[in-house]
Amino acid sequence: MANYDSLHRQCRTLESLFDTKLTAYARLASSITRNHDDIEASGSSERWRDLEAEVDELLEKLQEINDQLSTLSNDTENPPSQSMLRAIQRHREVYLDYARELRRTKGNVKAALEQANLLTGVRNDIDAYKSSAADSLLAERGHIDSSHRMTDDMLAQAYETRAEFARQRTTISGINARMQGVLSSMPGINNLLSMIKTRRRRDAVIVGCVIGLCTILLFMYVF
Repeated sequence: MANYDSLHRQCRTLESLFDTKLTAYARLASSITRNHDDIEASGSSERWRDLEAEVDELLEKLQEINDQLSTLSNDTENPPSQSMLRAIQRHREVYLDYARELRRTKGNVKAALEQANLLTGVRNDIDAYKSSAADSLLAERGHIDSSHRMTDDMLAQAYETRAEFARQRTTISGINARMQGVLSSMPGINNLLSMIKTRRRRDAVIVGCVIGLCTILLFMYVF
């Protein structure tokens, strides 16, 4: 039966090819689970779809050949021999085994892809959190550096103000010394100058208190 021989050869060829593709399909699931790759970035998603389409197509062709062999086995005009019937039955059993194995492998691949996608999402969330934390630390460090610069500027101004007061005090002391010399020859003005001196001392104390208070408030604001 020439038609049987042709179908038998086609069936054996498809079975061999299907077994090779199914093995590659199963290895892809194992590779995804083992490596935890980014599915889209590594190209595993495209390979998975391509292999699944190929094994689905091969299984459909294998079913068509088996259906044709089943038709030959029921031919009453040219009944096949017992060896042919056993071969046809064997092809049908192999086809059913392949169909079950493909369904099982599809489930494994789907589970592997879902796990890999979940791990990728968790990894992306962790990376995003790390990036956000780093940005926050950099922003906080910038704020601290800015506060330190502002404190340094204020301290420099306070020191400059103190130095200016010291210069003014030296100048006033010189003036007072000269005025004392003048007053020694003009006793009538002693009382007036004494009042002026007392008022200046009081003003100096007030200014010093104000500066001290401002400095304390400044440190309380910064720290």
